[in-house]
Amino acid sequence: MILILHSRANPEQMRAMLEALGVYVKLVADIDRNILAGGGELHADCEQVLLKNGSRQTDLWGADWYPFNQTVGYESIINIRPSANNRSMEIQDPIIRSKVNDIIYRFLGGVQWQ
Repeated sequence: MILILHSRANPEQMRAMLEALGVYVKLVADIDRNILAGGGELHADCEQVLLKNGSRQTDLWGADWYPFNQTVGYESIINIRPSANNRSMEIQDPIIRSKVNDIIYRFLGGVQWQ
């Protein structure tokens, strides 16, 4: 299940997002709208949900959330964007990376799900 979060996740939402992969959650952050889509098996699935919800491609960045140790992974195929000078799966721009990090920790950091 892919959810769009506009605010802090509750335990039920965290459990729902963990259903697909069990130990981590695929995420896409919209750094302009300050929202987050999470869940599913692919970052591209989250990306499509946000695009259908009015987000712009240029504002979407993929990441992973590891709830057991409360950390973020910044790699996703959707992050490969030569036009945005991001030639890697990892988010390379420190400003964009910081925005993604802030959104993820604001919405998911410390959320209990067990």
